[in-house]
Amino acid sequence: MELTVAIIARDEERQIGACLASVAGLASEILVLLDERTTDRTAAIAAAHGATVIHAPWRGFPAQRNQALALSRGPWVLFLDADERVTPELAAEIRAVLQSSPSPCDGYWIPRRNLFFGRPLRGGGWYPDHQLRLLRRDAAHYDERRHVHEYPRLAGPPGTLHAHLVHHNIERLDELWIKQSRYALAEAHTLAEEGRRTRWRNFLGAPAREFWRRYVRLGGWRDGALGLFLCLTMAWFEVVKFAFLRTLAPPAPRA
Repeated sequence: MELTVAIIARDEERQIGACLASVAGLASEILVLLDERTTDRTAAIAAAHGATVIHAPWRGFPAQRNQALALSRGPWVLFLDADERVTPELAAEIRAVLQSSPSPCDGYWIPRRNLFFGRPLRGGGWYPDHQLRLLRRDAAHYDERRHVHEYPRLAGPPGTLHAHLVHHNIERLDELWIKQSRYALAEAHTLAEEGRRTRWRNFLGAPAREFWRRYVRLGGWRDGALGLFLCLTMAWFEVVKFAFLRTLAPPAPRA
């Protein structure tokens, strides 16, 4: 089976070994596109697992993924993050799908189970959290104007797999703060490039809508105190996003 597993990484020595172990025997090629700013042992650990490691300047997630697609040799590419794991059930399903040639789809959505502080979540939009990650290499392209939560455009229709990715999303409070701050800044850059500007009502309306969406509509209440904390955190980072946007673009005139 001609499959490339591609991982975009920076300073992931704590996670990447387990990620690569979860795809052992699944792919004909493992490619790690490593941010050249990496200072830890990620490259050595990846090489020890048989991966091809390519050091590359950071140009944003969509551009890195397009570069990985161009460098991959397999007709199919499975994108993983270093903190994700392929379950045995998912590996078996991928094998079955790719061996049933020709596939009618140019990509496949994969349900992802998110773990926060070691606990799997049920609501809040964190489950089943489908990710379009298994791609026909010559039929997929990422929009490089989208700075975060990027997803590929496909030439043909996608399908959906049933087995899960497991995402070790957040394990420490400082990690949650750093990660969400990075996302908020990236989203602010996207809004600025679209010509959006901060209005004062964004500081009330945006967090209120995000909390209602995650806690009520998407069932964040199902995860108890942890769900409430995470939904409040996501609402707060809507405030942070628009504060960042205010520094990137001139303030809007009063409505």
